[in-house]
Amino acid sequence: MVKKIEHIGIAVNSIEDSCKVYETLFQSQFYKEEHVESEGVRTAFIQVGDSKIELLEATNNDSPIAKFLEKGKEGFHHIAFEVDDIDSELKRLQTEGFQLIHVSPKDGADNKRIAFLHPKSTTGMLIELCQEKIG
Repeated sequence: MVKKIEHIGIAVNSIEDSCKVYETLFQSQFYKEEHVESEGVRTAFIQVGDSKIELLEATNNDSPIAKFLEKGKEGFHHIAFEVDDIDSELKRLQTEGFQLIHVSPKDGADNKRIAFLHPKSTTGMLIELCQEKIG
């Protein structure tokens, strides 16, 4: 079951430059930065109310973020929803006919297990499901 909007992902060319913009906009500081090697990205998170903004910068030319940025410009990339049980939610959605990019969850940023749904099955929106890692 979906619990809440966990974060909104924004693709950027430079985390350093973009952090300044969002810190000024939200009068807050980014609390975490990390690399997710499996996705070829560097991420930074800022808390905004009950949700977060995740900035995503490509660390190699083959990463999904690099390919996204090649198509146009910086901006909205995905919306992430926190779920109670990511494994059962993926099975449910697959049974309902949704196209999964990740059939099984993988390790993501900010201590999460993640999986993406393909935009072809979600009216053009890239959707991430995430669940806090236990332990």
